[in-house]
Amino acid sequence: MPGPNSGSTIQIHSFKHNGQLHRVWEDTLVLKGTEMVVIGANDKTMVKESDGRTWITREPAICYFHSEYWFNIIGMIRNDGIYYYCNISSPFIFDHEALKYIDYDLDIKVYPDMTFDLLDEDEYEAHKIEMNYPSAMDRILYRNIDYLTGWIRQRKGPFSGEFIDQWYERYLTYQ
Repeated sequence: MPGPNSGSTIQIHSFKHNGQLHRVWEDTLVLKGTEMVVIGANDKTMVKESDGRTWITREPAICYFHSEYWFNIIGMIRNDGIYYYCNISSPFIFDHEALKYIDYDLDIKVYPDMTFDLLDEDEYEAHKIEMNYPSAMDRILYRNIDYLTGWIRQRKGPFSGEFIDQWYERYLTYQ
């Protein structure tokens, strides 16, 4: 299935393994959309949580999704540098309703100096039991954490010095 069209606005839907809707980002502008990669941007976007709470993102962000990797990357542009929030998740699908993925709890937060922390291991362990993750899930997710941390260390893809800047400049042309 083809990706979303560049210049279109889409929603992003995050689900949990049990199929429950977890979180919805209302408006993300597609900067690049193919079957393999979607790069989007948003700023001050409404986010709806599964419990009904809503909040607004605080800063511009560039979002990177890949159809073969079990993670997605959000580069948040702040005054003191670029912070990255990486969700360990299923590869995305786009079904013309929204870009969708399953959130597998684990996250990596990357700081402007490119140091990083693995977050929410306790949440992952609890949900692994509660939602009966398949036994192969650990191998898949931790292998993709290895890929992701390799990208961070090598400054590859979204972690390269110019990636966020270039896509943010493109985003500004739509404003």
